[in-house]
Amino acid sequence: QVQLVESGGGLVQAGGSLRLSCAVSGRTFSTYAMGWFRQAPGKERECVAAISRSGITYYTDSVKGRFTISRDNAKNTVFLQMNSLKPEDTAVYYCAGRLAAVSSSTYSYTRSYDDWGQGTQVTVSS
Repeated sequence: QVQLVESGGGLVQAGGSLRLSCAVSGRTFSTYAMGWFRQAPGKERECVAAISRSGITYYTDSVKGRFTISRDNAKNTVFLQMNSLKPEDTAVYYCAGRLAAVSSSTYSYTRSYDDWGQGTQVTVSS
């Protein structure tokens, strides 16, 4: 059974940093494109970053220059390094895997992803 297990969320002050991790099991990790999504109360889930099987990255405009997505295929893990955090970044963050290729036209679509983690809370205080 495919499982995605997230860790690294927490409470930080504005300007601080967090590193989220998502460990994948039950599937050959290298076949996954991976994405990080977030959902704040009252808002729709949005994609903040994605990385293709070959390492091409995508970011939503609000996090460009602050967040970095990366993957370590040897560890079956995808990471989201979040720097210069803002209160607006407060949300539950989810990792997701996609078996098909991601592209600029598909990476941000929730429905494009096949498997999801349980989410981890990120709270940024002002």
